[in-house]
Amino acid sequence: MSQNDTLVIDERAVLPGRGAWVHPTQECMDAALRRRAFGRALRVSGPLDTQTIEKQRLNSYGNKVNGSK
Repeated sequence: MSQNDTLVIDERAVLPGRGAWVHPTQECMDAALRRRAFGRALRVSGPLDTQTIEKQRLNSYGNKVNGSK
């Protein structure tokens, strides 16, 4: 979902506006970011700020490597 051109994760699907579905796997998120699929799915003509979800992705990856949840 995009708020002010910033991509945010809406796990409960309650935020207003257009959304994009992604499998809850690291591989799918990586592929979507790499292919810039969010802009097409959300019909955004300009670039999206993906820093928020990329930080969350890195943090969750670090937690899995360390064995914590």
